[in-house]
Formats: sequence, C-alpha cells, structure tokens
Amino acid sequence: MPRIADQALPLQDWCVLSLRPRGQHASLRAAAARLGARTLALSPFAIEARSDAATRAALRQASGGDIVLYTSPNAVAMAAAMQALRPRRGQVVLAVGSGTARALRRHGVDARAPRRMDSEGLLAMAELGAVAQRRIGLVTGSGGRNLLAPALRGRGAEVLRADVYARVALPPAPQALERLRIALADPRRLLLPLGSGEALQQAMAALPAPLRKPFARVAVVAAGARLAAVARDAGFRRIAIAADARPGSLLRAAAGTFG
Repeated sequence: MPRIADQALPLQDWCVLSLRPRGQHASLRAAAARLGARTLALSPFAIEARSDAATRAALRQASGGDIVLYTSPNAVAMAAAMQALRPRRGQVVLAVGSGTARALRRHGVDARAPRRMDSEGLLAMAELGAVAQRRIGLVTGSGGRNLLAPALRGRGAEVLRADVYARVALPPAPQALERLRIALADPRRLLLPLGSGEALQQAMAALPAPLRKPFARVAVVAAGARLAAVARDAGFRRIAIAADARPGSLLRAAAGTFG
C-alpha cells in the first residue's frame, strides 16, 4: 500500500489559470497548491479605490439605508477605508456571498448571505421580497452586471448606490502570456476557475489571436449554471459546475470532474 505522501493529489500536475484582479490571487493559489496544482495569474483587471468627496458622500447616504447590500469583499474593504462600518439598530445588512460576509464580520458587522452566492441569490432573499418605498444602500464597484439596482427599483425601492472602487482593465503581462503560450501546447491539464463573466470577456479580448482558439480548449469550472452558460457561449466545451465561487469549492468540483 503506497504511503500517503507518495499518492498523487487530485490536481497533481495541473495548472490553474487565475482571472482574479491583480494582487488577489493568494486564496486561489493556496487552494490550488493543496490539491497539487500550480497557478498562473492572468489578471484582466486591477481594483482601484475611489475616495473622492462625491464617493464619500454617496457611501454615507448608502450606509443609512434601511437595508445595505455589499457586493464583494473589495466593496467592504474600500468602504471600511473611508468610514467605520457601524449598522444602526434595526438595519439589515446583506452580503452577496460568504466571502463578503466574512469580510464584514472582520469589521464587526453581522451580515446575511444567500445560499446562491450571486445577484440572483441576493434578489431571492426574503429580506428583499417586499421593499417598496424602502431605502436600499448598494455598496459596490463600477462595471459588473448591474442587475441589482434595476431589479430593486423595479420592486419599488429607492436605491442609494455607492461605487467605492473601479475595475481598471489591464493588458496581459508579456511574461504571463509567454508562460500561457507554452502551457497551451497541451491544454488538457489547464484549469480555468470562472467566477466572473466580465473577467472572462476581458481576458479573451486581450489575448493575442493565435492563443484564443487553444485557450478555449482548457477545462473550466464555473461558479454556477449561469457562468457555465457564459463559458459555453464563449466556445469552451470542458465545463464543470461548482456550488459557489469560493476557491475550495471551485477546485474540488474540478477535481471531481476532471481529476
């Protein structure tokens, strides 16, 4: 019987392609390493804080809503850099997912999150069912899908939006492109965890034309059925679906499907 140390890990010899924002690959890199994979960072965006007077005023207004929604850990971090996060008595705070809820807890804020960790999951929460004439603060970043605000306004709510950061498109780093070109010579053990359709669109648009077709042959693990459909529409065919966008969830689903 082989020793445990001699047994192959579930993603041994795989390379995980990370489309996370610049400087935010650590959690995915650590999860990949635990399963035996290495990581290649291909950041299509950088996160840029907004802290001008207009943003600060919008954040103060959003923070005073009957309900306050935070759409990402970045939104929590940027908001906390500008003001203390102190919900008033009776105020409801919602987070788009468990990572955002954890970020809020680090600032002493108890937030509820949906089981389905995306905008649709938030909109299905009981707290957002009957919101006519209620004031809802939306602490978020510019860009993205922009699904929440129109849907909430359609339910009769007053939406107080604060864009506390911006996504800034990044050109691919030459060194990363060269490593990707070499890896794509055999894409069978390349894995793309997908938590953002916008990130995928930006990454594919920025790739040199000779790399786009082989890039679409890598395995994709999508955080939900909607993103799986986005990947399929973009030409990917090897697709697994994870329950949520947490790095561990994505990579365990990939190991179960492709490992």
